[in-house]
Amino acid sequence: MDSQRELERASRALTEGKFVECAAICGAIVAQDARNALATHLLGLAIKETGDWPQGEQWLRLSVQLEPARAEFHANLANLLRRRKKYRQAEQSYRRALELAPDHRPAQRSLALTLNDLGRAPEAEALCRALIAADEGDPESWVLLGIALASLKRFPESEAAYRRAIALDPDNSVAHHNLGALLSQTQRPDAALAALENAGRLGVDSYELAFNRGRALLETYDLEGAEREFERAAALQPLNIEGQLQLARVRHMRGDPKFARSLARVADANPDNVGLRRLFAEVLWRAGNLEGAEAVLRDLIARGLGTAQVRSTLAAVLQEAGLLKEAEAFAAEAAQAQPADGVIVEILVSILLARGLPEDAMPFIETRRALSPDSQAWLAYEATAARLLDRDRYQYLCDYERFVQVYEVAPATGWSSIEELNAALREALAERHRFRARPLDQTLRNGTQTARSLLADTHPAVKAILGAFMEPIEQYRRSLDVDARHPLYATSRGGMSRFTGAWSVRLHRGGYHVNHFHPEGWLSSAYYVDTPPESDDPQMRQGWIKFGEPRYPAPGTPAERFVQPKPGRLVLFPSYMWHGTTPIHGDTPRLTIAFDVKPD
Repeated sequence: MDSQRELERASRALTEGKFVECAAICGAIVAQDARNALATHLLGLAIKETGDWPQGEQWLRLSVQLEPARAEFHANLANLLRRRKKYRQAEQSYRRALELAPDHRPAQRSLALTLNDLGRAPEAEALCRALIAADEGDPESWVLLGIALASLKRFPESEAAYRRAIALDPDNSVAHHNLGALLSQTQRPDAALAALENAGRLGVDSYELAFNRGRALLETYDLEGAEREFERAAALQPLNIEGQLQLARVRHMRGDPKFARSLARVADANPDNVGLRRLFAEVLWRAGNLEGAEAVLRDLIARGLGTAQVRSTLAAVLQEAGLLKEAEAFAAEAAQAQPADGVIVEILVSILLARGLPEDAMPFIETRRALSPDSQAWLAYEATAARLLDRDRYQYLCDYERFVQVYEVAPATGWSSIEELNAALREALAERHRFRARPLDQTLRNGTQTARSLLADTHPAVKAILGAFMEPIEQYRRSLDVDARHPLYATSRGGMSRFTGAWSVRLHRGGYHVNHFHPEGWLSSAYYVDTPPESDDPQMRQGWIKFGEPRYPAPGTPAERFVQPKPGRLVLFPSYMWHGTTPIHGDTPRLTIAFDVKPD
């Protein structure tokens, strides 16, 4: 056998995508010469491309052992390790390749991606900038820089990097796709769709493209188009949890009674896929099917697949059903197994407080508060525990008379009255409330919520009301008189101009908000665009906002303050305060705008 000629033939077959042929040629060479490193390496690459990643990795590792001084061998092994999400091993292999060939740009680029995968975006950025310094005309390095900057939430810089890559290479499909994803993430759906269209025209046909198109279409209120794209994403990657979740969410909000059918089908076909099965249970729970959710989770536990996350989710379902003692048992098991998981610990703390056991909850709360001192969630739980323990700390955190403030909003410039502005808002928001049901993961019941942040809305009335909120926010900030240890101190001393979210909710007959806090805010709000006539009755208090009652009421923790809703009225309060609403019972919807702000 002429090994050299056969190796050339194998390499040609690999380049042409004839992976089985390449593997057969290399297999024959290795059978005669087990120490032929190049044949071994090509065999690993061919087997990898057939989809057998574990065996491909074995052959690639063997080739590295046979000839450890070849940088491309280490780089190709690292590429497969990264695809298998073995990121730390991939980093090691890339670094070994670069020790052998410091100017190996493909390995440098892939190392930057791997550092980003490992959550080390600053290191990835530094490596990308070094690549660009060496060659400013390399569009791939600009794309990688955009990825690192997006991970760091430096979105304007990330966008500029992607646009620089496109300027250098107008046919760079990855740059167009990533730009579209970024524009969608930053609530510019029209521009996002244009960029994603370019990516599709250039040959991109992937889960990511379909998913990002779905997200952008949702923000333009093309509900049918969004569902179609999320359905395509779920078909391309049936086991992808995020794709299945988004498809179920859109179908639920569109009022589809079989909204979870795709997720149910895939979960049933993969009974040992714990992530999918747990997601299915959580979707059922969020939709109110507690019995169905419990059955799915208990089945996992019975079959030896009861991870800490499974047990914690079951605890939350049982808490919702009022079975607090059993819920505590599962939650405690989960927290013992995963004590560093904040979500798991939060479920246990919520159950302990609902059972009237603040002494047991307080050590967990204190630990989490120390880890995340600005967390609005853990401030909320600390306040509840302090209330149960009759500590002054509760009044310190939740002085409702001081910290819940009510404003009558003045009309923005260009509007003759707040009534005129609210009339324009009613018309504008009617176009944005196109769903038939609530989001699965939000607190409203019997109502709808806008899909796109109002911060990116260009309607003149929406922009005007957001501007009109600034003066009450400043008044609130100036009115605070708290010491430097109080969570609101930064609010009173820093600027308050940074909105972190804004949305609208429309409640229908029987609609209300379950008690909750705002984890992404520091100061939160409720502004009333329209209220039903029954809200005028101070005895019935229908549709009124209430403060102080936890999501799952603990003994002796009723609401302590109620505020009447009126059109043009704005209520401001700390984001950590528990708040909800009483139901409305008439036919007139209750239309509100809410927002969160943080110190700038």
